[in-house]
Amino acid sequence: MKIHEYQAKEILQEFGVPVPFGHSAATPEMAEKIAERITGRVAVKAQVHAGGRGKGGGIRLAEDAAGAGRIAGELLGQNLVTPQTGPEGVRVREVLVERAMEIHRELYLAITLDREPALPVILASEAGGMEIEELAARHPRKIHRFMIDPALGLRPFTIRRMAQVLRIGKHLLPSFLQVASNLYSTFIARDCSLVEINPLVVTEDHHLVALDAKVVIDDNSLFRQPDIAALRDPEEEDPIEREAGEAGLSYIRLDGNIGCMVNGAGLAMATMDMIQYAGGAPANFLDVGGAADVERIGKAFRILMDDSRVRGVLINIFGGIVRCDRVAEGVVEAAAGLKMDLPVVVRLEGTNVAEGRAIFRKSGLAIETASDMLDAATKIVGRVT
Repeated sequence: MKIHEYQAKEILQEFGVPVPFGHSAATPEMAEKIAERITGRVAVKAQVHAGGRGKGGGIRLAEDAAGAGRIAGELLGQNLVTPQTGPEGVRVREVLVERAMEIHRELYLAITLDREPALPVILASEAGGMEIEELAARHPRKIHRFMIDPALGLRPFTIRRMAQVLRIGKHLLPSFLQVASNLYSTFIARDCSLVEINPLVVTEDHHLVALDAKVVIDDNSLFRQPDIAALRDPEEEDPIEREAGEAGLSYIRLDGNIGCMVNGAGLAMATMDMIQYAGGAPANFLDVGGAADVERIGKAFRILMDDSRVRGVLINIFGGIVRCDRVAEGVVEAAAGLKMDLPVVVRLEGTNVAEGRAIFRKSGLAIETASDMLDAATKIVGRVT
């Protein structure tokens, strides 16, 4: 689960990571009052769950409180377009007003999970302030990786190696040891999948400060992080992802035009690969799970059919606990209330497959069946192109 920058900074501050003084504001008047408490230059930052805010004009400096109020008024209520939002942008409903820093250097520091060795990894770079994806693509050697054994934790010698590659001077080494150690404590204690400081700045008066921060919490751990779960902002979530989540479905939006309904993450990935192999592009990753009932199957089908980007639907189910006839019943029931103007291809295998196919045949719906995955992918790609 994503949270806003100001919320991420509050969490980091709890663990002793230094951040600029500031508060969030929902009105220009609130922004001006916060700036009055800071004195001097302030940064006004749009709070949306998207990166690249600076490039989109969502991070601006004000010389005084009146300027902060004016900028907040220009940002609040507007749709901010960044490289990560798409052309429609995201509506700004809050801004963060905080003290502007005099910057000497910008560093990058993050902790995430490396799934291959199944270990936490620290990513560190002297090229802070850049988008990490852009940095990885253009200057991969500028990103240094340090694996962490959870049984040992983040050891001081590892932090000293990081300090060496980041050219942290002796006078800043104690502060850097503290920041890195506290960042790892945050990552572990808060069940994070990502904690990122970009940039971690060295100020002109020789302090380390987290100028921008991102914290992403593992959704599976939210039951033991109730205070963070309460920070969920549904307005920032994709409406389809939100609707699917409320129905107990796993949905991820992609850029293609073929809707995919499958059961199981592995089958979902294989299906998406097969669609691309056949020359198409999946519009989503929709997993109904291993124990979906007729109602959930129907909900999943309606979500796909209601998506204006979808030009065809591929249903690929391996019947185990989820029986094929139950899948067919769910789809047929959902289709009865819909205008079926999109091509639908179904590939069923496993438990009660004969019964499932029979339900589709008897339904009278224009649903095409396939013999295997490649046949299914080829057919649906052929219908939408």
